[in-house]
This record gives sequence, C-alpha cells and structure tokens, in this order.
Amino acid sequence: MTEPYTKHTLDNGLTVLLKEIHTAPVISHWVWYRVGSRNEVPGKTGLSHWVEHMQFKGTKRFPSEVLDREISKNGGHMNAFTYLDWTAFYETMPAGKIDLAINIEADRMSNSLFDPEEVESERTVVISEREGQENDPTFRLNEAVRRAAFRTHPYGTEIIGEKEDLYTITRDDLYEHYRAYYVPNNAVLVMAGDFETDDMLRRIEAVYRKTPAREVPGCRVEPEGLIPAAQTLEEHGPCDITTMQMVWRAPAGDDPDIFPLTILDSVLSGPSSLNMFGRGSIANRTSRFYRKLVSSGLAVAIGGGYVTTIDPYIYTLSAFVSPGRDPEDVKAMVHQELERIILDGITEAELEKARKQARAMFAYSCENITNQAYWLGYASMFADPDWYITYLDNLNKVSTEDVRNTAAKYFRPENCLTGIYSSN
Repeated sequence: MTEPYTKHTLDNGLTVLLKEIHTAPVISHWVWYRVGSRNEVPGKTGLSHWVEHMQFKGTKRFPSEVLDREISKNGGHMNAFTYLDWTAFYETMPAGKIDLAINIEADRMSNSLFDPEEVESERTVVISEREGQENDPTFRLNEAVRRAAFRTHPYGTEIIGEKEDLYTITRDDLYEHYRAYYVPNNAVLVMAGDFETDDMLRRIEAVYRKTPAREVPGCRVEPEGLIPAAQTLEEHGPCDITTMQMVWRAPAGDDPDIFPLTILDSVLSGPSSLNMFGRGSIANRTSRFYRKLVSSGLAVAIGGGYVTTIDPYIYTLSAFVSPGRDPEDVKAMVHQELERIILDGITEAELEKARKQARAMFAYSCENITNQAYWLGYASMFADPDWYITYLDNLNKVSTEDVRNTAAKYFRPENCLTGIYSSN
C-alpha cells in the first residue's frame, strides 16, 4: 500500500508523482488542479464544477465525441470530480495505452474550446442537476447547515453553486476561470502502475514541456474558528422521516488533530474512510452513538464523518430520527455522550479497536491501482504525499488522552450547530 513514490517538478512548475506498481499491466493517470469551490466568490459560485463539465466538451485535437470513444476503445475508463479545494481528472488504462491519457490531459489543460453553444447546453445540464438535488431532503438540510456553519468562507456554499449564479454565469466567466487555474504550476500529475519511472518521466516531459506556466490568482479567504454559539435551525418539506445533522468545526487536513479525530470518529459513530473514491465498509453497530441512539430506539440510523481540507471544515453527525421520537432527545443524548468522553476519555480497548478499524478501512481504500494514485493526489491537495504514506504511523501514535483533548477542543455543546429537516 505504501510503496515508495518519486516526486519531480518540471521547469513549468508541474508536479509529477510516480509510483511503480508491477502487479498488473495497468496504469492510473490523474491530473489534480488546486481549484474548487474555495476559489469562488459570491455571484460566481459553481464555476469550478461547471468548468470540469466543459473539459469533456473537447479540444480541436480531441473533440467531445472522441474522448470517451478513444478511452473505451483502448480498454480504459475516465472520470472527473470537483470538490472544495480541488478538481481532478483520471484515466485508468492498459499500460501500453497510457500515452493516450497523457496527451488528452495535456491538451485540455490549455486547449479546451468552451464553445458558446456547448456552454448553454451545459447550463441546462448543471441547473437540472442542481434542481434534482433540491428534491432530496438531505441535500436541502446539508445546504442550510453549511450556510450557517460558515459566515464568510466559501466552504459554506454547495460545490454545484447557487442556482441564481448558474443562470447568470457567462461563457467568458467560465473561460477566465479555466485559464486562471488550469496551468501546470497549479497542477499535480499522479501516475501509479506498471511502468519504469525514468522512462515515464521522459514521456511526460516530452508532452508537457511546451505548456507554459502562468501566474495563479491568490485565494484570499480567512479560515473560520469554532462555531461561536449553539444554534438550531429547522427546514421543512415533503419527507418520510425526520433528518438531523449536528456539526462542529473540524481541524484542517494538515493539522495533527486529524489523527485523534479519526479515532474519535470511529469510537463515536463507526469508522469512515477519507478516500472518497474507494471507501470500503465496516458496520458501526458497536459504536457509542449507535448503541445510545439506534439500539435505544431514538434513531433509525446514524453516521458520522469529516473530510480533510485546506482550511478547517466541519465534522458532521447525521441521524434519521425514529417516528414519534423528539429530535431534542437525540441532541441531548449526543451531548451527554460527548461530555462523558470529555470527562473520562475512551478506554484502551476502544483505542485499539479504532486503530484496527482504521487500518482495515485504509486497506480497503488502497485495494487497487486507481485508489493508490488517488491517495497521492488527494493528500497533495491539503498537505503532501507523505501525509498518506505516514497515515497509519500517525494513527498509531494517538493516545487516549489525545482523543479526550480533541473531544474537549472541538465537541462542546456551545460550539455545535444542529439542523433538523421534518415534514411540513
């Protein structure tokens, strides 16, 4: 899982991470850009996600109808993701066909067309995607909670953007965003699989060396501290069951507090994976919140988790409240259990179990070449690749006192925001 990788920086600033894995004749090729919803301003939200869509509309060399066809014809698959801090594109291919992926990504780094008709067509697609999500009570609650959890930071806006912005964003807005951030000195190219490092580096350099670096706009956002006061917000709409979210500020991804938080998350709600691409699954029936909320009949299901980000984000506990039960009772039970941990900590047995679960989840998230390439790029977006390489070692250093201190630092009731979505 943690075989050595090599890191190179080309003259134009492109970071290249190469990891040889000779278990199968396959290569996974990723290009990560340091741009996401964090880089957007009010009135222009959703730009990063929409630009990702436009990258599949083609260049002169690789028109839209060619991209999927050529990748599929050569036995590969491709996809892309936009998130808070980054946008990523990948192709996983037979090793002998990987030059196609390299050439596609190098070309659309600079030469995407942003045809006005395609922009308007994709406007309809993105707005429809947004409206479809609005039919989901969980999305509506999540959007309301995030807006309340961040007073000024762009993390408070959904990645897809505000609907009113999606109607007014222009082709020039999209193209300027693309030209500003899709440059080699703002990108990390990751490759894992069956290749020889020196040969692959020469091939990458041959394709990218003519792509010029450009100045990248600064991101002038201020991280937000703990949620300053307890707050409860309510949303109403058609639904079959009452949904709750309780959120607290979580540390930034490169903060050492992330590791005791991982243990605490496992103890409270069951283990979760930071690899959004390949998660794995472990039952949470022995977690404290499951026993207190689900086994007691207060909730039908619970789940907790966080993501690693450049700036502090949020830890979220979600619960589906049992019919006829009061959400306030769920909230009270959660705070009671957290107070118990703040006062008494967790046991050594809980700590060791959480470590074992974390190791298992980590193994699931590294089970194929695509996932391992993902990890190197993902860690580079908020820290560096060594964060991923040393992840288990850092978890093994966590003590029960570290977990107690982390609970006391972040999970007090006065720093909690609660959202409740119920029927009209």
